[in-house]
Amino acid sequence: MTNKKGLTYADAGVDIDAGNTLVDRIKPAAKRTARPGVMAGLGGFGALFDLKGAGYVDPVLVAATDGVGTKLRIAIDTGNVDTIGIDLVAMCVNDLVCQGAEPLFFLDYFATGKLDLDEATRIIEGIAAGCAASGCALIGGETAEMPGMYHAGDFDLAGFAVGAMERGAELPAGVREGDVLLGLASDGVHSNGYSLVRRIVEVSGLAWADDAPFADGSLGAALLAPTRLYVTQALAAVRAGGVHALAHITGGGLTENLPRVLPEGMGAQIDLGAWELPAVFRWLAETGGMAEAELLKTFNAGIGMVLAVDAAEAAALTTLLTDAGETVHQLGKVSAGEGVSYTGALL
Repeated sequence: MTNKKGLTYADAGVDIDAGNTLVDRIKPAAKRTARPGVMAGLGGFGALFDLKGAGYVDPVLVAATDGVGTKLRIAIDTGNVDTIGIDLVAMCVNDLVCQGAEPLFFLDYFATGKLDLDEATRIIEGIAAGCAASGCALIGGETAEMPGMYHAGDFDLAGFAVGAMERGAELPAGVREGDVLLGLASDGVHSNGYSLVRRIVEVSGLAWADDAPFADGSLGAALLAPTRLYVTQALAAVRAGGVHALAHITGGGLTENLPRVLPEGMGAQIDLGAWELPAVFRWLAETGGMAEAELLKTFNAGIGMVLAVDAAEAAALTTLLTDAGETVHQLGKVSAGEGVSYTGALL
């Protein structure tokens, strides 16, 4: 060894100390998400989880991974990064419950060109908030500082969630003709279709800081409303009995997501007059000159989750979900045939 000063990792743009500082900063947030089954905190090479400690006897594991798409671009451009982590969690855990699984733990991947400690802390605090609201533990993740891979200020997010159910409790199961379709209201655009959203905003001539034409506050803030978390409410409905299937309405809208949980030879009949199209979607459709079919295939159109339930249990489940804070719409029924057919009009 010599005393000659050579290049360091920091000279190449990677600050290991900053990464370590971030881990220390987010440990309290991760600790707030602890639940039965968690065996260790952040910092190990892997995260441990005890399924027996979580109360499972004969569990089947379910995994889901996702991101938040180009909604990230709005968060980056506006600097409003506090809730994008909730979106990340929601996109994963809302999928898990559609299989009948309870989300158990979550891991995140955060990559950027240059680590901004304050911004990264805000992002991961949002992830922790989404986990806590879903009864899901944030038990690990990866922060990657990658100079040369991202433009200044840019970052990317991905999430991975694992859930479990007792063997034999998988969904969908028992879907039959005549089942009632209950739609749970969305909290806006959620996390799909944002490439089109951004194009429509460009056409409108508005800036993110301008007043939103369809809501109070700025356009950027309105479009960053986080994806609704349906986990605890949906699981309560499943445990009450009578739920045969759940469909998370993401990219592809009602048109493509609902058929994914229906058996071969069955479709869905939906009355578009069963709910009022939220103002954000009406503005997007009118500003972009969108046809109704395109709206229903690209966006959730105000319905973020659909349950196919036994007709005899529909009223009780509607009450349960309403009491849990959901806005519930009876959309229609499962029918013979394929795909989704619509009556009435949204636009």
